Amino acid sequence: MLKAGTLLGACARSWKSVRMASSRVARRDLLANKVALVTASTDGIGFAIARRLAQDGAHVVVSSRKQQNVDRAVAALQGEGLSVTGTVCHVGKAEDRERLVTTAVKLHGGIDILVSNAAVNPFFGNLLDATEEVWDKILDINVKSAVLLTKAVVPEMEKRGGGSVVIVASIAAYTPFPGLGPYNVSKTALLGLSKNLAIELAQRNIRVNCLAPGIIKTNFSGVFWMDEAREESIKEALRIRRIGKPEECAGIVSFLCSEDASYITGETVTVAGGAPSHL
Repeated sequence: MLKAGTLLGACARSWKSVRMASSRVARRDLLANKVALVTASTDGIGFAIARRLAQDGAHVVVSSRKQQNVDRAVAALQGEGLSVTGTVCHVGKAEDRERLVTTAVKLHGGIDILVSNAAVNPFFGNLLDATEEVWDKILDINVKSAVLLTKAVVPEMEKRGGGSVVIVASIAAYTPFPGLGPYNVSKTALLGLSKNLAIELAQRNIRVNCLAPGIIKTNFSGVFWMDEAREESIKEALRIRRIGKPEECAGIVSFLCSEDASYITGETVTVAGGAPSHL
């Protein structure tokens, strides 16, 4: 009887392993041999997206403004057996954007996917108190860099017959965060940018979509959840009574970049725990 029980247990464990392996194989086929660039991808949502794209079969080039952050992210993801490399890229600098594109082409022969995730928020206060310098920095990094990076990758995507761009906006595009006026405006601009690019690039077989995360537990959003009372207040406002995790954004991006989403372009997917998301 003991032997039978042991055998059944072993069979169950083996079957579980087969199902898990099958699941991994299926997921890895989703983006098999695609080449993806992900900006601001050494931490938080960007890192989770880079990991998921690589898990689903893509060769991923991660980037960040600091070399030590790039090195750390690459080491972590390569340690998981994923095809990931990286380079320093300050998206506000033309030479860095060029290097990011060149790195991907040199290493992998082309580019199929761009995830534009870089953003800054150097200001808190009333919108009309923001200086011209604040506006310039936020719009340069959060909006203009997304346009210029897309412009840089389009020729490479065309060589491969098409591609997919995902621009990371925010729930703040729909429901502004108090005190973050210029940031909110920049994220609303990204919704319009994705729709305009989707129209212009459709004839080149390049799809452009937008991701609008809500409050996700990252260092960038720490001001919203590091204080326990504030975190509880936020949870009360959500239909799903918790703050999101970066990984809960990553699968959506992988889907949008895959052939499963081949008839989706110019759309924004909100991942926000049920927070209001209508203009």
